[in-house]
Amino acid sequence: MSQRESQGRGQGTDRDRRQNQTEGQKPDREQRRSHPCIQTSNLEKSFGEEGVLEGVDLTVETGELLAVMGPNGVGKSVLFSCLAGSDHPSSGTVEVFGADPTTRSDTTSFLLQDALCVDRLTGRENLRFYEQLHPNVTDDWHEYVEILDLADDLDKRVENYSGGMKRKLELTIALSIDVPLYLLDEPTAALDLTMIQAVHGLIREKQTEGKTVVVSSHRPMDVEIADRIAFVADGRVVATGTPDDLFDAVPTVVETTLSNAEALAEIARGGEVFQGNGGIRGFLSTDADGAVDLDVSDDEYEIVSPGYTDLFNYYTKLASTTDDR
Repeated sequence: MSQRESQGRGQGTDRDRRQNQTEGQKPDREQRRSHPCIQTSNLEKSFGEEGVLEGVDLTVETGELLAVMGPNGVGKSVLFSCLAGSDHPSSGTVEVFGADPTTRSDTTSFLLQDALCVDRLTGRENLRFYEQLHPNVTDDWHEYVEILDLADDLDKRVENYSGGMKRKLELTIALSIDVPLYLLDEPTAALDLTMIQAVHGLIREKQTEGKTVVVSSHRPMDVEIADRIAFVADGRVVATGTPDDLFDAVPTVVETTLSNAEALAEIARGGEVFQGNGGIRGFLSTDADGAVDLDVSDDEYEIVSPGYTDLFNYYTKLASTTDDR
């Protein structure tokens, strides 16, 4: 253990001191509503003739944890780049803490997937590089590498890391920067379930400290930590709201066996069915009653409570634009 590591752990990390200072001070929802952290209006981004973002309106409250959910390739990373100020929108406006994010970088820690580490350096050298590069880097990384099971691999070159190891190093760097806003692009990509739970815990701790955290993901389980969710499809935010409100708007979910998939598709909304935990699932149209319209016995179909995967499938593949809740 280095002298710095020994001293840091003996005296308590910056993270410990911030947690002591902010214990019990998490802002309530009404306080956060009056102080938006991020606001976008009619945000559009194109690359040549290819449109990626189309008319994105999004508000993120100070101190909240927002999950931006959508399949790969729908523009989540491009949206985050515009929010971080590392890319300019083609049209529309972006404000972060009331300012154009391209004019300042001291308010945001931006984790862009597979873009933070220098492959030819070791993990430890990457951490030291960012210590010198960013004035707000803290010594929290000493604890994060232990939590994320990366401490024994810090002296290996990043080019020899697995995808999961790179993700853990990138997270360690991003979370060790003490700023009011964290934009985390796919923070749980390439991680196993145990590590995902550890990452969720670290993200929740940031919010407890009063930070604003926005994460993007295509994994339904990442929804579990969010105050609100923004679903993105085809370059647009198609729905936003609390998990409870969004669940309330999901149509009836019916599950059946694979052999009945075609029959379910005939009455399912959009003619779409999806793989569920125990069979094939679909969403009933508002004017359809599956038990009556299908020429099958009732016991071949079961109405089930929607889960996070159903929520993801409905809003990213079937739902049209809905009002912000």
